[in-house]
Amino acid sequence: MGDELSSLNDIEQTDKRHVFGTWSFQSEVSPTQVVGGDGARFTTADGEEYIDFSGQLMCSNLGHSADGVADAIAEQAREGAYFAPGFTTEARARLGEKLADVTPGALTKTFFSTSGTEAVEAAIKIARFYTGKQKIISRYRSYHGATAGSISVTGDPRRLPAEPSVPGAIKAPDPYAYGSTLEPMESLEYIDEMLELEGDTVAAVLVEPIVGSNGILVPPEEYLPELKRIAHDHGALLICDEVMSGFGRTGEWFGSDVFDVTPDIMTMAKGLTGAYAPLGATIVTPEIADHFEDEMFCHGHTYAGHPVACAAGLAAVETYEEENLIERASEIGDILGERLAELAADHPSVGEARGVGLFRGLELTRSADERVPFGKRADKISTGTTVVDEVAARARDHGVYVANMINTLIIAPPLVLTEADLDRGIEALDAALEHSDAQMEG
Repeated sequence: MGDELSSLNDIEQTDKRHVFGTWSFQSEVSPTQVVGGDGARFTTADGEEYIDFSGQLMCSNLGHSADGVADAIAEQAREGAYFAPGFTTEARARLGEKLADVTPGALTKTFFSTSGTEAVEAAIKIARFYTGKQKIISRYRSYHGATAGSISVTGDPRRLPAEPSVPGAIKAPDPYAYGSTLEPMESLEYIDEMLELEGDTVAAVLVEPIVGSNGILVPPEEYLPELKRIAHDHGALLICDEVMSGFGRTGEWFGSDVFDVTPDIMTMAKGLTGAYAPLGATIVTPEIADHFEDEMFCHGHTYAGHPVACAAGLAAVETYEEENLIERASEIGDILGERLAELAADHPSVGEARGVGLFRGLELTRSADERVPFGKRADKISTGTTVVDEVAARARDHGVYVANMINTLIIAPPLVLTEADLDRGIEALDAALEHSDAQMEG
């Protein structure tokens, strides 16, 4: 390990020795110490400043200087950092009320946890309790979390080392024309047939309204409304995982709002606090909430409704409202979409630019004619780097951090992104994509 540590500072070396790097072969982990951030930028210990073009893990919606959220955290920590879930605080009650206000339709009652995966675990349990059925249909190009139930309903290849899955998890095709033999709307016919063939045993269909880390896949406008109809026709609920697509990321409050759909159950995290504190939430319709008046809600956590996290969530939602950040995300997101489309036109290695709002992706290709990917699903759980990794690294060399998953660069900057930083981000991507252009076949 000596050679691997020589380029790292003391904190980075200590971290590598004593802390697991996530989703990684530990020999390949090389942590970078961050010492501060402001707006859509962050600074590392070596003095380098980067534009955060992916909102870290698509979660820093408010950027790195949301003082109102930081102040709310400090104030609540002084007033009372923790009380058992059988008690309440003003922050928890007000946040529950606020989420009922900003979520679609009549969604009304929330269970608070500490992460997106826990929010999905709660959604699975609630659907099973409410319907009395066990099976959950999800999709192959999905990520729903790392805990046992959530990784079981995940389609992402990261689920494979964790198998066998929790019983009852069934995978369906995605609305992704380039990665399937089915057209997007044909995939709905497949799900319809799955529900028919499974009989009356499916509790819910679980989807990301817009797929996040598996490629920023935007379905046709009519897809989600039709999926809800199909699920209900078969006595199943619709669960929308908004952990990544929520809180302005799409230019609307939630991805479901893009399609004018109210799910039966919605999960959220990430942007719920702008990543200032770990907090997940699972919100349900009045019908589902009423079910548990006389049936036990058999679920909980020590930190369910943690006061400090709820204070952060309430302050974050108020910040979105007071600074009109949802509208801003829509407006600057349109500009981002136009600039990414220009990049796609200039670089043959960009197979497709897609997305909505500030939730965008550039999918790369070795062959523009055949759409042969640089990165494959198996790469997600393999050693080594791909051309897509190398493009992201070159963007970082130009002062821009951009995440990449399998074959897609994920552009999901904070909602406070300035047009000047947007321009710099595009310039860095323009330079970085020259590498993938040079690696194309032919």
